[in-house]
Amino acid sequence: MATHDYDAVVIGGGSAGYAAARTLVAGGAKTAVVDGASQLGGLCILRGCMPTKALLHAAELRHQIGQGATWGIHAGSVTVNMAELLARKDALIEEFARYRQGQLEDGRFDLIRSQARFLNAHTLELATGQQVTAGHVVVATGSRISRPPIPGLMGAGILTSDDALVLRELPPSVAILGGGAVALEFAQYFSRLGCQVTLIQRSQHVLREADLDVARELEAALRLEGMVIHTGTQLIDVEPLGATGAGPFHVTFEQAETRQVLRVDAVFNALGREPNTEGLHLESAGIALDGTRIVTNRHQATTIPHLYAAGDCCGPHEIVHIAIQQGEIAARNILQTGSPREMDYRLITSVVFTDPAVAQVGMTESEAHAQGIPYRSATYPFNDHGKSMILGCRRGFVKLIAHGKTGELLGGACVGPQGGELIHEITVALAARMTAAQLAAIPHYHPTLAEIWTYPAEELAEGIR
Repeated sequence: MATHDYDAVVIGGGSAGYAAARTLVAGGAKTAVVDGASQLGGLCILRGCMPTKALLHAAELRHQIGQGATWGIHAGSVTVNMAELLARKDALIEEFARYRQGQLEDGRFDLIRSQARFLNAHTLELATGQQVTAGHVVVATGSRISRPPIPGLMGAGILTSDDALVLRELPPSVAILGGGAVALEFAQYFSRLGCQVTLIQRSQHVLREADLDVARELEAALRLEGMVIHTGTQLIDVEPLGATGAGPFHVTFEQAETRQVLRVDAVFNALGREPNTEGLHLESAGIALDGTRIVTNRHQATTIPHLYAAGDCCGPHEIVHIAIQQGEIAARNILQTGSPREMDYRLITSVVFTDPAVAQVGMTESEAHAQGIPYRSATYPFNDHGKSMILGCRRGFVKLIAHGKTGELLGGACVGPQGGELIHEITVALAARMTAAQLAAIPHYHPTLAEIWTYPAEELAEGIR
């Protein structure tokens, strides 16, 4: 390692990259982080998790105030000052980003503000022309918004999640293209701030990797709020009707072999993200790609053993805590080559911050069935649960999945109030490999939302003996 400028260089200072860098430094490796972004912080802080949740909370607060009459509380007309809403979001993001920038600049490792590309498996060329050599490299360049080859989708007037975070004037109507977490969260944000929202999804239900009952419950709740949802569609094209390529737009799609044309004021591209690997010259280092995604093994190593990748640029899950774990695993395997650690996705947890929220951990029923695992599932609705009824949150349910013979919990799902918080009880139960009977035996305070888990647990415990 001493023949190189650094023991390790990390390309990207976001969640995965910073996790890798701090782990490497803690293990004694001479490390540099190369990040050429105009602002430090990474996707989650600057344009992802944090700003979107700040906006979603504002929309939820407006919605709840509007529902006050249920409790005899009459607030009158509820208006939204978009400038003030965005100012609060911006202040929060500046605080988060400043903290991350401080971590990157605190001197533990060298921070090089530049773009980089591979010249070979040990050499990086910076945008300045300078060359840097490293014994190991961790690629953690994240992802970017995907623009599928659909006519009109590349137009300048098409909104993305980046644009939506700074909109000071919301359109009267908007078509949301996609049915994943980004699409659903922004769809509800627009809807609750007064826009007419139409969501167009290719697969037969939103959240295509979720079980059908979970997805259908969320769809039903969103439709009750006035959202129009089309599933099982094929998007044909997006046509701007404005003279300068801007809105309004015609969105043409097929559903059940019938062509439909929707006229809207704005179109929001929420058709996913793709690995941000363009321009890295990965082929010069011999790193294999699957499309644009870096191929890694469970040690986070690429096809070149001393080169690693972590986070959205390699997947398979675009989730912050997974990216952090991958960065740490990559760093530890660089430091301890003789005893490599592996990523374990058994406890994969996902949350969609809609209302009702959708949260899942472990296996879905579909996955258990596909793997031939004997399983049993049980559900319990929030409309028959004391605390959720008090809160006025009657939509949704919780579900537990257990091995049909041993009773060990395999997965859980929650569609309902505070789902992103409630799911962590099941994450802990899965981590401890608890059975349904063991979960049912744990005392839960009454009345709380969390005690709802005891009901499906008890049902499974009684049925698996």
